[in-house]
Amino acid sequence: MAKTINQRLHNAKKARNDEFYTQLNDIQLEISHYKKEFKNKIVLCNCDDPYESNFFKYFALNFNALGLKRLIATCYDPSPIACVQLDLFDSSTPELKEKRAFKIEIEEITDINGDGSIDLADVEFLIRNKKNVLTLLNSNGDFQSKECKELLKQADIVVTNPPFSLFKEFISLIREYNKKFLIIGNTNALKYKECFEMFMRNEMRTGYTHFNTGMFFQVPEHYEKFHHLENGKKIARVSTSCWFTNLPVKKHNEDIVLFKSYTPELYPKYDNYDAINVNIYTDIPNDYDGIMGVPITFLDKYNPKQFDIIGCSDRGGDNRPQVNAIRLTEKPEDSPKINGKKIYTRVFIRRRQQQTSEDANIAADSGTQYGVDE
Repeated sequence: MAKTINQRLHNAKKARNDEFYTQLNDIQLEISHYKKEFKNKIVLCNCDDPYESNFFKYFALNFNALGLKRLIATCYDPSPIACVQLDLFDSSTPELKEKRAFKIEIEEITDINGDGSIDLADVEFLIRNKKNVLTLLNSNGDFQSKECKELLKQADIVVTNPPFSLFKEFISLIREYNKKFLIIGNTNALKYKECFEMFMRNEMRTGYTHFNTGMFFQVPEHYEKFHHLENGKKIARVSTSCWFTNLPVKKHNEDIVLFKSYTPELYPKYDNYDAINVNIYTDIPNDYDGIMGVPITFLDKYNPKQFDIIGCSDRGGDNRPQVNAIRLTEKPEDSPKINGKKIYTRVFIRRRQQQTSEDANIAADSGTQYGVDE
């Protein structure tokens, strides 16, 4: 069943079936690793109907705990399930009846109803009773619209689950405006030219949780394919989903322990790429200084202080990276081969040499070049 859901995501660019709602526990689990990054920051959730989104719910409930400066969330119009799927609030707000595309901006959340705690009741009261917290958008709320780009300019960090079918457009926009981000995407995005080049430049990395394990999302009632029911709601598992970010991630500053030695028998060379093959990242030899081809899942462990990324093999299709220069053939569609047998996509890497004192000084001057926790 998961395979069917993944295929639907692949075809979503045509069908626009991108309504996959992230569960609150998955958001909490990942964001718990970055709490200090949010202090006094403006957070934008620009693919999130506040009346539906657990991203909005999480940041609203933790507004004070994280020390946020402002929270902005925008709604897309038309959404086939706007204000009906997650039921976070009563959706009878007059503005919502008039037009679905709107934004919510919050700069302060207090215990408005005096019950001794800050919860969704306080947030709902704020939205209903404070002027200019909820306002209509002139556009349809598309994250690529001029109006939403103006909100993007104001933001410090973008946190959301963008439509998988528009991931390339979304990440290109975030990159254009040089914003910090923590977003969910399909692991196939690792092979997109736009994303892979960001990995090469250490402008993107995988997050802490769910890589190579998949995630469960709530889906609309009209979706026929799903994994199971939970409290009457349809839940779908998408095995190819993970977090992407340019915030500091500790594991990407930790060396992979290398304990194997190189032999030509264990590490054959490709027929058509000037590199040796390594089937599992843990099998990278500790005494080979040449170029090595490793599975693309290596990127989840990639430490830019330990390895240089040289490029990636082509595999055919629209998503193949055009970022390698070590092919021994001129056919861009050629997958790596050993004795004529095709090997799946490979990332080509080389061990970095020991830093000189001059290199260390340059790295130190660049601040967070390697995404190191300060």
